[in-house]
Amino acid sequence: MTLPTRHRSRRARLRGRITALAAGLLLPLSGLAAATTPASAAPGLTQVTGFGSNPGSLNMYSYRPAGIQDGAPLVVALHGCTQSANDYYTHSGWPKYADLYGFTLVLPEQPSVSNPISNCFDWGTPSNDGRDQGEAESVHQMIEYAESTYHVDPARIYVTGLSAGGGMTADLLADYPDVFAAGSIDSGPAAQCSTTGIFNTNCTSGTTSRTVQQWGDLIRGSHPGYEGPWPRVAIWQGSSDTTVNPAEMTYSMNGWTNVWGISQTPSGTQSLPGDTTERIYAAADGTPAVATFSVSGMPHGLAVHPGSGTDQCGTTGTYYPDAICSSYYTAHFFGLDGTTGTGQPAPTGLKVTGTTADSAGLSWNAVPDAAGYAVYRDGTKVTASAVTGTTYTDTGLSSGTAYTYTVAAVDFSGRPGTPSPGVVATTTGAPADQCFTDSNYGQVAAGRAHQTMGTTYADGSGQNMGLYNVFVRHTLRETSPGYYVVADGQC
Repeated sequence: MTLPTRHRSRRARLRGRITALAAGLLLPLSGLAAATTPASAAPGLTQVTGFGSNPGSLNMYSYRPAGIQDGAPLVVALHGCTQSANDYYTHSGWPKYADLYGFTLVLPEQPSVSNPISNCFDWGTPSNDGRDQGEAESVHQMIEYAESTYHVDPARIYVTGLSAGGGMTADLLADYPDVFAAGSIDSGPAAQCSTTGIFNTNCTSGTTSRTVQQWGDLIRGSHPGYEGPWPRVAIWQGSSDTTVNPAEMTYSMNGWTNVWGISQTPSGTQSLPGDTTERIYAAADGTPAVATFSVSGMPHGLAVHPGSGTDQCGTTGTYYPDAICSSYYTAHFFGLDGTTGTGQPAPTGLKVTGTTADSAGLSWNAVPDAAGYAVYRDGTKVTASAVTGTTYTDTGLSSGTAYTYTVAAVDFSGRPGTPSPGVVATTTGAPADQCFTDSNYGQVAAGRAHQTMGTTYADGSGQNMGLYNVFVRHTLRETSPGYYVVADGQC
């Protein structure tokens, strides 16, 4: 969903983005995301200096794919404690999708080894994570630099972050809802949970007691007087995370659905690879406003899944567990692949799983953010309502008959997307007898009978059908290919 143009000064718009960016810090103490001391940049990653007054004393790194055009989106990616921009760039998989989809990456870096934890952004202190404050202002200046120098699209600014970076992402989305189109909180605490620093363990242990309304009020209070539109928010969490309690995912969902004014009951649920469950909370127009991704059995970290497939990414390491390529699904949620708001992409992997004399089984791969699926047989939809899984059995078919199937993902407004390539399923057994009623003249013209000396005979059986004219009518049954018998009153 594209956010409406804001009638604000360019600097004000940028300031919002910065806050969102700079905030990406790691969570308290041990167990936060990966460990590398900031070092020389990886190939393609460039350090930028002189981007502003930099009150938060941050480093700025950027990656721009070759040939990128003006007006491209910007993704700000925030590392965690004990990490660096280089570490996050190397492991997260985001450069792959910058190349594939054509967007700029900015990676803020906290170089301090005592902030108060090694290389942590400060997501819990208002003087650092509030609107136009400290580290957030430094990130804002990075965004401003990206707008003026890289000419990124101000309507397509996104932020994502791991652990403390996830906590800062949550704060930034709340501080600057007028700047970000969407964001993704990865294994981080809920927005504005702490005002006493990142050592506030209530904000990572899941023991903070607030109502849905109170979580929403914390977000609204970050930018008093703002009434929307709000950024779309994805929230990732491992079910076995002992650093950030999985309850934090629920707290974040409660707050963002509350400001959106939508239910805390999901509009739809589907299974994704890596034993991941996606739950969508849709806006009135069917667009996913909030999405949660729970990865069963995953500990603290950013989920990756190395490989060359489009939905595979990243490299494993400390706090980068191999489960599912979260960056791929986040990029889809952001709409960076061109699908959000423009229809669902075609499902992949459609195949026939089995046939009987009167049925055909199908399966296909899940499409992120789909409410369900529509199945089509020979171009006609055969599902009265959306199929919520990724399998379907079509019944009531004729034996020995070939059928062509396609599948389309359906969004939460009921709109089908692009159909998949077709597959052919042929039912078992001999083809069912077919009957044809016509005049003798019509039967001959259709190739089911022939005439000799003015008399009509059924092909195959040779049965006498009477005079060859348009007045005498018979029903012929085809009992095998090209073999017809007279079946008047029998079909």
